[in-house]
Amino acid sequence: MFAFFAMLAAAANAAGITALVGGRLIDGQGGPPLANSVILVEGERILAIGTVATLPVPAGAAVVSTDGMDVLPGLWDMHVHLMINGHADYTHWDKAYLERFGPEIMPAGAVQLLLAGVTSARDLGGPLAQSIAIREDVKAGRKPGPRLYVSGPFLQKKPYPGTEAFRWGVANAEEARAKVRILKAAGVDVIKVVDQDELGEATTRALVDEAHKSGLKVVGHSHLPEEIRIGLKTGIDNFEHTGLGAAPRYPDDIMAALEARAAEGRVRGNPLYWTPTISGLFNHANLLTNPEKLDDACWSRGLKPDTIADIKASLKNVAALEYNQLTPRRKPTLATKFNQLRSAGAILMIGTDSGIPTAFHCQTTWNELDVWVNQLGVPPMEAIQAATYWPAKFMGVERDSGTVAVGKYADIITVRGDVLRTIALLQNPAHIMKGGTLYKRDGVVNEAALAPR
Repeated sequence: MFAFFAMLAAAANAAGITALVGGRLIDGQGGPPLANSVILVEGERILAIGTVATLPVPAGAAVVSTDGMDVLPGLWDMHVHLMINGHADYTHWDKAYLERFGPEIMPAGAVQLLLAGVTSARDLGGPLAQSIAIREDVKAGRKPGPRLYVSGPFLQKKPYPGTEAFRWGVANAEEARAKVRILKAAGVDVIKVVDQDELGEATTRALVDEAHKSGLKVVGHSHLPEEIRIGLKTGIDNFEHTGLGAAPRYPDDIMAALEARAAEGRVRGNPLYWTPTISGLFNHANLLTNPEKLDDACWSRGLKPDTIADIKASLKNVAALEYNQLTPRRKPTLATKFNQLRSAGAILMIGTDSGIPTAFHCQTTWNELDVWVNQLGVPPMEAIQAATYWPAKFMGVERDSGTVAVGKYADIITVRGDVLRTIALLQNPAHIMKGGTLYKRDGVVNEAALAPR
């Protein structure tokens, strides 16, 4: 033990150690929290974890007090869209901002997510070159943002007019395999497929098989019953959303298939994953009665003045947005569908669709957890794991991410108070650390850490 602490002291003096001292650690594993915790961080990774009574802080370490706080893994958001920033008119946005996606829009979304406590995010749908570029810029430290896992373009039967830069058409099985190979060669992390009902089972199966052969998992749009049926038959790994329609529940045949798939996954180590993206629907009525969140300056960070003005103008009459006209009919179905998925044995993960109209990157992730806990009755610890442990597990990076553990990346956030009683505390982290760098400390943003390098 003496030798161990001597090693820590030497490391602190030689390379510099940051010590997070005093808070209650909720490590993401789902077990009891650790009171009066001490977390020692060296470089990008966690060096040691203990308590004030068991783990001395080495001489020379930089001490960050977390007294009175809960300490958690940095959050994951498994469904974001960096190429959009809450604007209400996609047709206008896709054309007017196409050349700005890379230099302005996507970097702005990335930094907004990071300052919301999201230290890892999965971007599901964007132009290929720009998606890879923002991921690599963040990885290299040239731009601030979460650890990004990108799909590049949506794959679907036929792209909507004017969206060909980020939606790729797939006419048949042969083309599906070819497009997957192109994406694999470009370096994407996951494949995103939509409108499986239009693609058909044979083409979807070819797409999924080629992805799996390439070592890539497939994320499937899952609004319509036939999309889900085809996804289950063809082995899609992760289903998204809870249905655009107003059907009161998932049909019995789908539930039987879901339960069978979930049971098989438990045996074979391949669980059924689902990302409901449900908070925007639950919060729509609140937004109509209190639209003040649209004026929050957090969503304008990184955007140019004309972009900000354009987004504001598009949201002047939220009640009239075509995008949300079905929401009042859909909302009464959501709790039932969510509970069907949960009771079937699906592993649910936090994802928000952030970037869609009125869903800003800086506001959505904590909102999703809040809806799960306070509207749908999910235990807070389960919701936290859905935003930490399970996303890292799905993406295959659980050795580096998803929990606060020795050897893993020091991706850590804190909140003042008891997050297991008040999950909404996540909307304002006191500290945000990614890879050992503090981007927010004691509620103050570290602008120097955010500066381009």
